[in-house]
Amino acid sequence: MPYSIYVVELHKKVFTENRKFREANPQFNGVLECLYVGMTSKTPKERFEQHKNGVLSNKGVDISSRIVKKYGLYLRGSLYNHIKPLVTRQEALKMERSLALELRRKKYAVWFN
Repeated sequence: MPYSIYVVELHKKVFTENRKFREANPQFNGVLECLYVGMTSKTPKERFEQHKNGVLSNKGVDISSRIVKKYGLYLRGSLYNHIKPLVTRQEALKMERSLALELRRKKYAVWFN
């Protein structure tokens, strides 16, 4: 099953309203956007809709990110379309982390799991 990496632009209120988000991004200077980086076996569009609608897993667990549910605005394809689908979940998790840290180095404020 291939996995995709995706990026969601978040409303900048996340930086002022969410202490954990703020603490995770001390490099943020307020110029660039706040972002969420994730990985999925669905299409990025399907996964974004799951976050916004609060979808439950087969075991009844909410699999949406509270940050995306509350602050998610839209997908930022220009930040992830260059990444080819990944074969394993491990590869996808590694790429998710790698992209998130690369975006932080570029001074974006980024949340990822």
